[in-house]
Parts: sequence; structure tokens; C-alpha cells
Amino acid sequence: MAKHGALLFYHAFTILILTMSLLSKATSEDREVSIVYLGSLPHGVYSPLSHHHSILQRVIQGSSLESLLVRSYKRSFNGFAAKLTDQEREKLANMKEVVSVFPSRTYQLQTTRSWDFMGFDEKINRNATVESDIIIGVIDSGIWPESESFTDVGFGPAPKRWKGACKGGKNFTCNNKLIGARYYTAESARDGTGHGTHTASTAAGNGVKDASFYGLAQGTARGGVPSARIAAYKVCAPTCMAHNILAAFDDAINDGVDIITISIGLGFMADVYGDAISIGAFHAMENGILTTNSAGNNGPSDGTVSSPAPWILTVAASSIDRRIIDKVVFGIGTTVVGNSVNSFTLNGTSFPLVHGKDVSSNCTEEDAGYCKEGCLDSQLVKGKIVLCDRYTSAIPEAYKAGALGSVVLNFYNDDDLSLILPLAATALHPKEYSVMMSYMNSTRDPQGTILKSEYIKDPAAPHVAFFSSRGPNLILPEIIKPDISAPGVQILAAYSPDASISEFEDKRHVKYKIMSGTSMACPHAAGVAAYVKSFHPDWSPAAIKSSLMTTAWPMNDTSTKSNISTGEFAYGSGHINPVKAINPGLVYEASKEDYIRLLCMKYDEGKVRLVSGDNSTCPTDKGSPLDHNYPSMAAKVAPMNPFAVKFHRRVKNVGLANSSYKATIFQDSKVEIKVVPEILSFKSLNEEKAFDVTVAGSGVPFGSQVSTQLVWFDGSHSVRSPIVVYTAAMQMQDQYPF
Repeated sequence: MAKHGALLFYHAFTILILTMSLLSKATSEDREVSIVYLGSLPHGVYSPLSHHHSILQRVIQGSSLESLLVRSYKRSFNGFAAKLTDQEREKLANMKEVVSVFPSRTYQLQTTRSWDFMGFDEKINRNATVESDIIIGVIDSGIWPESESFTDVGFGPAPKRWKGACKGGKNFTCNNKLIGARYYTAESARDGTGHGTHTASTAAGNGVKDASFYGLAQGTARGGVPSARIAAYKVCAPTCMAHNILAAFDDAINDGVDIITISIGLGFMADVYGDAISIGAFHAMENGILTTNSAGNNGPSDGTVSSPAPWILTVAASSIDRRIIDKVVFGIGTTVVGNSVNSFTLNGTSFPLVHGKDVSSNCTEEDAGYCKEGCLDSQLVKGKIVLCDRYTSAIPEAYKAGALGSVVLNFYNDDDLSLILPLAATALHPKEYSVMMSYMNSTRDPQGTILKSEYIKDPAAPHVAFFSSRGPNLILPEIIKPDISAPGVQILAAYSPDASISEFEDKRHVKYKIMSGTSMACPHAAGVAAYVKSFHPDWSPAAIKSSLMTTAWPMNDTSTKSNISTGEFAYGSGHINPVKAINPGLVYEASKEDYIRLLCMKYDEGKVRLVSGDNSTCPTDKGSPLDHNYPSMAAKVAPMNPFAVKFHRRVKNVGLANSSYKATIFQDSKVEIKVVPEILSFKSLNEEKAFDVTVAGSGVPFGSQVSTQLVWFDGSHSVRSPIVVYTAAMQMQDQYPF
């Protein structure tokens, strides 16, 4: 997709003056120190401080730059810290030259970081009594009931409305934290893979101090809503069949869960009528239950997101500000940085380095260089570190052959996937791997060592993970998918001690493990949804979903680290922001009837009526999917043709009874956008107002997108909705494993 164009205000002069006057009223209490990261320092003549002043001048109104600029970063990387308002942060985040904008938080001793990274620390304001009444249904691979993350110390009996059961099988016991368990495959709800235990504890696990993976990521492991209850539904052992998934939805809805998190997907996008998760989630929605679903791990290609339904919150994976790395030291002290979660230590001792092609006796030189299965000679690799020109086959072969360690080539240039390996090993990008190979070829006795993994701070976080599946939505092109991003890279959470900790016949077992994937992002969103529900028990699934989307941290193209499927098709509305989500100001409400009307636009009335379970009839004038009351807006248009699209929306006031919201559009030079009316005035809570957004342009190139955003602002609430107009010639993706 094309990069965003230069952003210009389209508003008339009088509207600009009014907006500026609102911003000028910002007091010191309205501002918080935020970091504006600009990436690497440019080459050549460059004055960082002057550039930082210039950027600030574009967004600051009515304040002294000297009083707002806190620090300039100008030695090792480029950026600055400044006291900013919400709107100033949003403007900065949409500048082409800005990588990311995020709050500056107080750092503590190491914790599991994902919740703290979002400003959602253990001291956050909670409605503990109501939170304890919330039940999260986890449809996954089961759960390990004895984990400290699920003990019930301090918990009272299950909520009276709970109608579920503890049917976990032999030697499986529930408690007042883990109040229900069912299984639909194997012989028990006990988790044999660790996946379901990890996701359940991420959403609602107790706080467990000093949790770590062999000393890595040490801190307090906790879920988003530690006081909430958990009900586990095992559908994977290890395969996950559609009929079992539907059975789990059927039970969970009836049992009385409040939120469902399901980190499972097809790996390709299926019609909503042919997808067990879409079907189950629809019926959950009509019973007041929001379903969060992982976007999939098949990125960064177009159209790989596997969760198309608008009644589902589809979650992409993004990074946090802690990155686990591994270092290789060789020669006279040359150090290169690689990616792995390596818990082994070689005590700094150097060992012989060999290349796969030099320690094979029965393979071609190319296959041996790749360290393909059966190529490495056990006698030749013993006590040595083997270099291999490929990732996938190399690690298991080096491990099986008995090598001391291994260094492999990661030609994907992907920093997001640091695997747990069964021996001292790491993966290097091509540049670093080439440096090491050059050293190998320059000496008769190459020596080196692999250090135990460590963590570094990542000032560019959050960015969308390379592997996270992308849109656009192939089934409903007017619905942007994914909806939102959440932490899904290198997440520490509870694990099944019965499960192997890696994919390489690893014999080690742990209680807490580091994992990456949209599977890890999904329960983060479920935890935040439960947190919102604890403050607003009567809100509909659509209202909760809207609150998460419209309060998300803005992200931009550089947040994707990929030239493929950038922008909203990577991260949706942005990065989830738990603290803001409980007070969104306005919500985009949608009822079962709204979803039925949308289905009427796409499907046969008879089938729609079967889905609705009533005598719903489709109107003669079916309307346009563009008008579905979604918190984001998208239109697919013909390439290079003039276009004009109109979105009709309505919002409900959930902020201040008497309030007035003004529309601000962050313009893209390729389109003209008009909002009618430009001001929404409310006189009571739950009052609804409608508005129209018209987007017109001369044409969008083939396979490109134009993105902007609408923000409704009342002086304290910023209600943000992305707008995307795009062209594509997408075909249904081949079916491949999730």
C-alpha cells in the first residue's frame, strides 16, 4: 500500500481558529511527557535540535517551545521528549517523518512488561467488586489448573448467575478462580501444549511475583483483570476442529461468560457462514458477549487476516518496549546481535566454529550448508558451534547431531520471532551472518561463543509484528480488519509443565514461558474488554469494542516495519490503550438488528432469517455496507477512477451529559473530506447523534490505499476513527495451517 501523503487541514479558517483556541486552553494538567521517536540519525549535515523545534512548532499552539521540550535525543538515535496534549500526539503520530509517539512512563524493576507498557500497572484504578463478577471464557487447548496464576486465595464463591460446570476430567479440580472447565477432545481439560494456559493467564491470571523463563523477563506475571474468573473450554489437542469450537461457543454462551477469547483461526479468510468462530461469535454477541479473536500469524502478505466478522474484535500483534536478544562473540571480540530466547550459557568460553558444509559426509555442499536433515556428522560437530545457511531445518538437525551450539541465517529480517531453542543458538540477519562468515573464511581456527539472552529497551515500540496477519477484509471489504493491535511479541505468561518448551524435542519443562503470536495479543484485548465491562456492566459488545478502537494509540506506516499491507490493514485503529478505554466519550453502537441489516446486503434473506432466529425481513432498499455503524470506515474503489463515497454514522454520548464535540479531519492531499454536521451537541447521557462523512478523490493507484482519520473532540475526549479508501485485486488465499 502507498505511504500516507502529507497531512493538511481541510477545515475553513474559522474552524481552525476554534480548534486552536481549544488547544490553547490546555493546562499543564492536560499535558504529559511523551516520546516522539524519529528513527536513526540522518547522514550528512543535520541539526537535530532545530528539526525537533520545527516539528513541535507545527503542532504546538499558544505555548512556549522551551517550556514544553523536555529532551532531545541526538547521539545514537533521533527523537525528543515533550509535554503534549492528546491532540498534539495524534498530529505528530500522523506525520510522515514520525515513527511513533508514546507516553513516557516510570520504569520499575523488570516485570512481564506488556501491561505496564500500556500504562496499565498494578496501581491502576479498578472496580474490584465488579471485576470479580466477570467471567472470561477461554476457548483454547485447555488449562493447567494447579498453576499459581489460577489459585483462588482471596476469592469468594463463583457469581450466582454462573450456570457452568467443572467437567475437566480425571484428577482435574476447579476452584473459585477457575470456576469452570469443559473439554471436547482428548480425555481431560488439562492443557498438554501450554497454549491455553498462556492465553488464560494473560487475560485474567493472578499476579505471581518473580516469574521468569530461566531468569529472562523476570517480574510479576499477571493478567489484565486478576480479580476476574476463568472458564476453560478445551477444543485443541493439538488439532482444533470446527465442530468442537462450535460446541464450546454453545456451552460458554449458556454457562454465562461475559467475554470470550479465542486465539485460534483457520489461517485464511472464510465466509462468515462457513467459519465456526464467526458463527459462534454472532450468537455470543446477541447474548451480550464480546468475542476477541487473534488475527492470525500469516503476515505480512495482503488479505491473510482470518477473522472477517464485524461483531468480533480482531486483534493484531505488536511489540512492547522490551526486546529479548542474543549475542555472538567471535574473533578478537567482534559481537553481533541475533534473535532467540537462549537460556543456555557457555560461560564466555570460546569454541570452534564450523560451517555445515564442512561437517557433513553424505550431502551435497548446498544441503550441508543448509544443515538439512541427516546432513551433519555427529562426530564432526561434537563440542563445536555450527553455522547454517537456513533457519527451519538447521536447529533440529544441529540439536539432533549433538552440536554444542548453532548460528543460523534469518533471511526474513524479522526481529519479532525469537524462538526458544533447545541448545545455545541464535538467528542472525544476513548482514551480521555475512560478517561472521567472512571471519570464518579469514582464519584457520575460527573461535566464538554464544551468550545467554538478555533484554534491551526498544524505543520504537510499539510496531506491528512481521508475522501478524494483514487485511484487507476479503469477505466484507467495507470493514477494516484487524480492528486493533495489542502486545503479542515475547510475552511471559503461565505454561503447562507437561508441555515441551520448544518445537525441537526439548526435554525441559517450565511453569512460565515466553511466547509470541497474535494468540498472545488476543487475550490482552480480552483483558482490557473485561476491564471496561467492570466499569460499564450494561454496555453492549459493540460499545465495548468501540471504546477500545476509538481510544487506541495512533500508529502509522512506519509502525509496521514492512512495505506490505501497511497502515490500518496492519494495525486497525491503533494500539490498545486500557486506561483511556473506560472513558471514551462517544461510542459507535451496533445491535443485532444492525448486523442483520448488514447481512441482508450480502446474503439471501432466507439464510439471514435463519441466523437471526426471528422473522427478520430484509428491506427492499438494502442500503450500503458503507453505512454499517462501525468505529472505522473503509471503501474499496476502482483503481485510478474518480470516486466519491459517503459513510453514515451515529454515536452515543457516554461521557458528559452536556457536551459538544467538534470534528477534526487529518487530511490526506489525495482526497477531500467533508463531515456534516461538524459539531455534535448533546444534552443527556445515551443520547445519539448522526453524521455523514464524504470522501472524494481523483483516483487511487492499483493496490494502494489513502488513509486519514476523523476525531471528535470535546476538550477532554478524543474519539478517533480511521478512514481508508483503497484499491485491490485480491483473491481468496490458499488454505494453509494457522
